[in-house]
Amino acid sequence: MADLPLALVTGATRGIGAATARALAPTHRVLLGGRDADALGELAGTLPGAKPWPVDLTDAETLEAATAEFGELDVLVHSAGVARLGTVETATDADWRANFEVNVLGVVTLTRQLLPALRAAKGHVVVINSGAGQNARPGWGPYAASKFAVRAFADALREEEATLRVTSIYPGRTDTEMQQAIVADEGGEYEPARFLRPESVAAAVLSAVTATGDAHPTEVTLRPRGLV
Repeated sequence: MADLPLALVTGATRGIGAATARALAPTHRVLLGGRDADALGELAGTLPGAKPWPVDLTDAETLEAATAEFGELDVLVHSAGVARLGTVETATDADWRANFEVNVLGVVTLTRQLLPALRAAKGHVVVINSGAGQNARPGWGPYAASKFAVRAFADALREEEATLRVTSIYPGRTDTEMQQAIVADEGGEYEPARFLRPESVAAAVLSAVTATGDAHPTEVTLRPRGLV
């Protein structure tokens, strides 16, 4: 197990992050990033070689201390995120700040602090973006803006760090707790079959991470087929 590459997955307590951790576990030592230490410990108990990495990405001091231990890091998957929606008229400054604090600054800060470890391994950074990072819909402005911003971050990182692979993954609406909350806010009826499964997004991450060395998967777009 010690010879396997090391992967850190943020947002690993649920949804796409947890599915990604499960997908990577057979071929990687996985660090499970998140704020809920108990949930991380429970998931780690089901995945051989996995360890909890309980860190709040918005706590700069704690994050700096937690990243100081890394020598090499083969894979960094940014799956943590929030979705605070609203129109330009109704969304508050707090809504905009919350989206950018987690969806952008959390990604930027963690990546910057882990760059030496990623460079040492000639590693791979995967950013779980969103369909909202390609198309801003009415009422989704604060969230979409943060996803457009992290798209620009990934594009810049790819151009600046020639030894790294950087992949942005753009899932459509996915069957997660976040999606359930969004549909409730929209006043709709939740139908899981309308959405992507988290495991489908995780499979795209695994495909990108295990691509042959000559290939650089830069972007992957997934949309639900809406089968019922």
